Amino acid sequence: MNAYIFPGQGAQFVGMGLDLYEKSQIAKDMFQQANDILGFAITEVMFNGTPEGLKETKVTQPAIFLHSVVLSKVMGESFRPDMVAGHSLGEFSALVANNSLSFEDGLQLVSQRALAMQKACEIQPSTMAAVLGLADEVVEKICTDTAGIVVAANYNCPGQLVISGEVEAINTACEKMKEAGARRALVLPVGGAFHSPLMEPAREELATAIANTIFNTPSCPIYQNVSTTPILDAEEIKENLILQLTAPVKWTQSVQNMFKDGASVFTEIGPGRVLQGLVRKIEPEAQTQSPSIDK
Repeated sequence: MNAYIFPGQGAQFVGMGLDLYEKSQIAKDMFQQANDILGFAITEVMFNGTPEGLKETKVTQPAIFLHSVVLSKVMGESFRPDMVAGHSLGEFSALVANNSLSFEDGLQLVSQRALAMQKACEIQPSTMAAVLGLADEVVEKICTDTAGIVVAANYNCPGQLVISGEVEAINTACEKMKEAGARRALVLPVGGAFHSPLMEPAREELATAIANTIFNTPSCPIYQNVSTTPILDAEEIKENLILQLTAPVKWTQSVQNMFKDGASVFTEIGPGRVLQGLVRKIEPEAQTQSPSIDK
């Protein structure tokens, strides 16, 4: 069975999508439509911008979403997922790919999500850190025992977990992680505590936008970050999308469940190959690949 997986923030690079734009009329039309919907030339930032400009949350999220969705459309008849999943932001790309969301609605939601998250980041100094080489339960216990807000945010693969929270609490937790034997505990260059209680203002804002958006029954199951199980119910999908902003991304568990349910090939739809590397660490027997585009 074929699992199609969609990356989140961090997969971006300058020049992303330019090859699709130049090769495919479908891609060109969708990129132009995105410029109109967003009200600014996101293609200019994607194709010819600077790494700093592309790192802005309000740009990064629509850019990665756009690249993934355009790529899935350019694939045409060869795009045949039996199941889908997305890492954080990638969940929106996955939901367009399995026909739960329209391209237009998906892009508008991603843009609103990015702006809401940016605003939440500005309310309180916060950040994230990558912890390597510790068991999940050790990381979770250190977070629980540390004063302030700090939580496990991204279960990326065994031995790689990202924590999220207040700056001081993150710094304290990182020191404790190193003392507990972590190979690394590295504060990341991000401007906010994604997937933590500090995203509550953004969650409330996104909840309103999602409530006003039409979601359809998907053409194949999505394994969502919050539940890690196959979901086909549109209302449940909406609820999980809202919860996702303040809940952890359970990527490890999602991939394990997809593999257990028969996924043998994982195709990463989007810029880069980050998720392919994570899948191989989670399920070494799984096959991973990038799509081939001839058009």
